[in-house]
Amino acid sequence: MQTVLDSIPHRPPFLFVDTVVEMREDGLTARRTWRAEESFYEGHYPGNPITPGVLLCEAVFQAAAVYLSRKFSDETGKTPVLSRIQDAKFKRMVKPGDVVDIEVTYKESAKGFHFLRGRILKDGKACAMLEFVLAMVAEGGE
Repeated sequence: MQTVLDSIPHRPPFLFVDTVVEMREDGLTARRTWRAEESFYEGHYPGNPITPGVLLCEAVFQAAAVYLSRKFSDETGKTPVLSRIQDAKFKRMVKPGDVVDIEVTYKESAKGFHFLRGRILKDGKACAMLEFVLAMVAEGGE
């Protein structure tokens, strides 16, 4: 079985997807446990740590990159890179120790750009939602 590390170039400490729970034709569901010892919690609301929204978004982008690398496995040597973020909304806080599901849904492709939607869910309730675009970029490309 293919792991997250086999699918994308991200590595700790900047890897925010632990495992793929389900791969579907139109997307995937991944899971992440936000660990209390992660260094960003020291400075992001000391005494009341909250997972930064930008890292929640990054977890969605990484899950989408896993999806695209598996769906378009024939595009070896290309890396999914963020091109656009829109309509990001944050509904609930994610705290150290929380386990979240990361849902990614594929919408469409146009000229090498892939349009997707993502959600972070905790206990089945939305914490973050966004739409975004990833481009497949050749290694060493801009």
